[in-house]
Amino acid sequence: MFKISQKIVVGLSLVCSTTFLASSAQAMGLSGTVADYGAPAPERAAGRHLQLTDTTISVNVENGEMVTFVVDGKSFTWNFDAFPNITNFALASIAPKGFDVKNVRVYLSENPLYRGG
Repeated sequence: MFKISQKIVVGLSLVCSTTFLASSAQAMGLSGTVADYGAPAPERAAGRHLQLTDTTISVNVENGEMVTFVVDGKSFTWNFDAFPNITNFALASIAPKGFDVKNVRVYLSENPLYRGG
């Protein structure tokens, strides 16, 4: 009969449970909320400030980037952390109430730091 060390059993249990949790998190998919695009962030964390005007029709940002958007003297900051299949969306989807961002689209590029290969 084999004797299995208790440490080996505990270690294998941890590996199996971690694998299960990671796969279930990826299976969740899009939620249909602003969380699909990232989350609000403090302005001091922003790497860029973009001034939006009446002529702005689109902005280009990188996934993982924190950007402050300035509209009519008001601002909000967003930490972009979107699913890989999201490449563009309406800025109005993440803008706080009271921000007139018109029909500006966000074009989201892949962050080279997160590329596989």
